[in-house]
This record gives sequence, C-alpha cells and structure tokens, in this order.
Amino acid sequence: MLGALGASAGEGEHGEERSHSGSGFHSESHLALTSMEMCALEPKKPAVVLLSGGLDSSTVAAIAASEGFEVNALSFSYGQRHSFELEAARRVSKSLGIAQHRVATIDLRVFGGSALTDDIDVPKSRTTAEMEHGIPITYVPARNTIFLSFALAWAEVLGSNDIFIGVNALDYSGYPDCRPEFIHAFEQMANLATKAGVEGRQKLAIHAPLMHLTKAQIIRKGLELGVDYSLTSSCYDPDSNGMPCGQCDSCLLRQKGFRENGLADPLPYPNVKAMR
Repeated sequence: MLGALGASAGEGEHGEERSHSGSGFHSESHLALTSMEMCALEPKKPAVVLLSGGLDSSTVAAIAASEGFEVNALSFSYGQRHSFELEAARRVSKSLGIAQHRVATIDLRVFGGSALTDDIDVPKSRTTAEMEHGIPITYVPARNTIFLSFALAWAEVLGSNDIFIGVNALDYSGYPDCRPEFIHAFEQMANLATKAGVEGRQKLAIHAPLMHLTKAQIIRKGLELGVDYSLTSSCYDPDSNGMPCGQCDSCLLRQKGFRENGLADPLPYPNVKAMR
C-alpha cells in the first residue's frame, strides 16, 4: 500500500518522477509515511504497574498506557479482607487491554497488625479531620515495600526500567509508604539491588503520577483517559458480593472526589451519611 501511494502521488504515466509545484511532494510524503510506519512498528517499552483494582491504580494503569508503555499489571492476593478488589483488577485489566496481568499470592495475615489483614474492625464514618490525624489501623505494615519488591523482580525479568504505582500524598491519611521520600529511597535502593542494575542494563524509575493530585483530580484524569470507574473497587470492607460499605475512609474519599467533579460515583452504595 505504501508503494501504491508513492506511485500515485509522485509518478507520471511512464513512471517518471514529477514534482508538485516544485516542492518535492513525492519525496516528502514518502519520508513522512516511512517515518509513521517505523513508529508503528517500534516495540513499546514494558512497564510493571501495580494494579489493586481500585480507583487510583486503575488510573495509573491508564496513564502508563497513554504514555506509550506496554502495561504489565501486577496484583496481590495477600490475605486482604477486601479480596473482591482482585476481581475488579481483572475487569480493569481486560477493559484497558493490558498486555499481561499477574496475581502474586502472599499471606500477610501471618503478621496481621492491620484491619485489612487481621481481626480488627475497619474504622467507619470518620470525618476529614479524623482522617488527617495519625496513621489509621488500615495501614498494612510495609505493604508497599513488599509490593514494589515483587514489581522490581518482575521488571528485571521483563527487561523493564519502569514501575508505576498509585500512591498519593494528598486526600489521605499519611501512610508512611505513600510519601515522596519513600518512593525516592526505594528507587535508589532498587538500582543497587539487581543483577541488571549492577551490570548497567537497567536504570529503574518508579513513577508515582498521582502523588500530588487530589482524589477529584485523579478521577478527572482517569475520565479523560477513558477509565471505567464502575469496574473498580475501593472499599475496605465490602460485603460478600463486593458491595461497598460506603462508610470506610476509602469509600468516603472516593465519593467526595466524584462529588467535587459534580458527578455521581458509578458504584452502588447503601444509604449512608455524607462525609463531613
């Protein structure tokens, strides 16, 4: 087809090259088409994206894809009470056309220490002020350190220099492993920790594109990229069918983000008190 286009645009009846108003139309068009064809054939760079199935990580997966990366999604079955999020991760992965989606199984219940991995009640109906005070019991000890270590291992196998994670330092409770300082320190460590790094074949970058965005801004970005938030799951304490409780910190912050965009959250919620 490329040859046919070149012939019709630049050759006369006897195959002689003719100009278009003396501008070299044939050669310029041919070069442009060749360049486009080469870009289309150029393989995408692989990236590992941590995908929980929640709002933030789904947005990050869409951002990575929009930046031209081949998305390799990594989820975890870690003994979390809200394991329904794994079903959401599968739906999101399929919706975004992700190259690979792997689920690693580890059991953080062996340590407990969190409302998400232990027999501890999930806090409900907290105000914004309450959320901003201290680190909540939903913090899972060293979770992002563990998840990023798995992502680092897979990135080395894939020959990838890029890991994406949906951590956010705004509109949240100040989890220590969601801070910029943590991400920077892990990135430095990661470049010392692998064979590929030591041999100079890998210069790893950890991307945290949501770090300084509010929940409302994250939602807006995701909608611009076509994320279907009805496929996601954010609740820390859903029922057996995945219905969100509407009262945990994650549900309240999610609903607040949609309200600030003048939108209704596409997930169904029981009738609960709005966030104060």
